[in-house]
Amino acid sequence: MSKMYLGLPMWANTEWRGSLYPPHAGHEGWLPDYARVFSAVEGNTTFYSGAPRQETVAAWARQAPPDFRFCFKLPSALTHERRLSGIESAFDAFLDALAPVQDRLGPLMVQLPRDFGSDELPQLETLLSRWPAGVPCGVEVRHREFFHKGAAEVALNRLLITHGANRIMLDVRPLFSTPANGSPGLAQAQSEKPRRPLHVISTGNQPLVRFIGHLDEDINSHYFTPWIERLGLWIKQGKTPFLFVHTADNRRAPQFARTLYDRVASSHALSPLGAFPGERQACLF
Repeated sequence: MSKMYLGLPMWANTEWRGSLYPPHAGHEGWLPDYARVFSAVEGNTTFYSGAPRQETVAAWARQAPPDFRFCFKLPSALTHERRLSGIESAFDAFLDALAPVQDRLGPLMVQLPRDFGSDELPQLETLLSRWPAGVPCGVEVRHREFFHKGAAEVALNRLLITHGANRIMLDVRPLFSTPANGSPGLAQAQSEKPRRPLHVISTGNQPLVRFIGHLDEDINSHYFTPWIERLGLWIKQGKTPFLFVHTADNRRAPQFARTLYDRVASSHALSPLGAFPGERQACLF
């Protein structure tokens, strides 16, 4: 059956009690409940806090089903502080920490600094050349020169294609479509996310889209519509796309992700999402 992985930026969010999670659910049940609905998750915490303890990862392995995919970010200590230079042993240690879920790793994400340009591509090439077989890779660039369709972008794309790495597509068009207009959540998201053009390109077999939504659902729907055809095309080509859905404050990210997925599923015969455990429990009463 056709497959597309769908996920959110995290699974631990108290604001999802009463919708995705039962109203009084303890955090120990969040991952199992999350994985009943969503098939993947971004692992953003590793970007800030580094490799998790192996016993923590072992607990995740017990809670997530075999077809679930964890897409952890490389720690910022490797990408931003050391800028991929001389990180071999630290990278290996990071992979070792993830060993309990090695069979459930989606693309590990290499998010590069905004000033990481073409002159530093040799460091990226060194990393990709020793990237372990069987572990997908996603690379997110943010330097302006990689979005001008010039020599720097050509060199980047060739490098990624050569190593089968996926260029992460960060779609911030809905987020920046209006001023913040006094919305703290929107203002914060606009300050944190880079305002870069969207270049739609699949350089590997797991095209990865991070869709950063607005608070206005009509705006989100407008910008998502072209993705329906594109995601379907990749599926028909035998690729396995990953779609990660954010909203400005992420409060309604689960509902928003469900709405977008339903549009893709109805067009491309994908399996329906499971019911939200929190909503299912509410129906019982």
